[in-house]
Amino acid sequence: MWMYQGLLAALFLGLHNLCKKHAVQGNEVFPVLLGTIGSGFLLLLPFFIGSQYYPEFTKEIGFYIDAIPWQTHGFIFIKSMIMATSWILAYQALKHLPITIVTPIRSAGPFFTFIGAILIYQERPNFLQWIGFFLIIFSVVLYSKIGKKEGINFKRNKWIFAIIGATFLGASSGLYDKFLIQSLALTPQTLQFWFCFYTVLILLVILSFTWFNNVEKRKKFTWRWTIVAVGVLLQAADYFYFKALQDPEALIMLLSAIKRSQILIAVVIGGLVFKEKNKRKKLVPLFGIMVGVFLILYS
Repeated sequence: MWMYQGLLAALFLGLHNLCKKHAVQGNEVFPVLLGTIGSGFLLLLPFFIGSQYYPEFTKEIGFYIDAIPWQTHGFIFIKSMIMATSWILAYQALKHLPITIVTPIRSAGPFFTFIGAILIYQERPNFLQWIGFFLIIFSVVLYSKIGKKEGINFKRNKWIFAIIGATFLGASSGLYDKFLIQSLALTPQTLQFWFCFYTVLILLVILSFTWFNNVEKRKKFTWRWTIVAVGVLLQAADYFYFKALQDPEALIMLLSAIKRSQILIAVVIGGLVFKEKNKRKKLVPLFGIMVGVFLILYS
């Protein structure tokens, strides 16, 4: 069941990436990010209120948000700091790079997750899983060569380093999620609500220095319906991902790889919607990534 939940998370993440590209294109990044996380927070807020005043009903529907100690709040705040930094880097990169370049680099996340899962959680991949793992990395290198044809130099373009940093932090957060869900026994909705709450606070502090007091930047911001869609789709993806992590048998390295299947939606549909270049050539490393994911899953 945890593998199916991982695939559902991948589906919502793929749609989330498409909406995110539309939301940030030619737009101010920080208010877009605040809008997406704020939308997710508002989606979860009724469940928090219901947990305070109608606990039996929220427990019955499976969305009761537990009261947690301050120490646990501290652990969730650390996750919010990691992901806020990752998203800021990723959104800036997505604004300046094609989605068919950004998404495959993000697909290298399983590389960092693999290493962390082995060192921290003693997960042990087999021979075919290792082949799949390196096939994904090799495919991402192929994308870098295609990216150069679009005027993107992977060694000199700062947005490439931004998306690599975002990928590393995202993978670190994924490893941390297993600790939060399994060791601290947090329910998905409890983790999601407080994570959104602290992330909104962090972004409000950042925007108070970089955006609220800048009239020119405020004028450049355009509200789009996809901002709300990104927030809702992200919460749906996180919910199924955290539900999968609740299973004691779930392997974080495999879940991370399963989530990469979102690339089908982002590269194929995204390439058509945003009319980006070299779509056919990008299908070759895309196929390599999908074979790598297949080997990891079904070995």
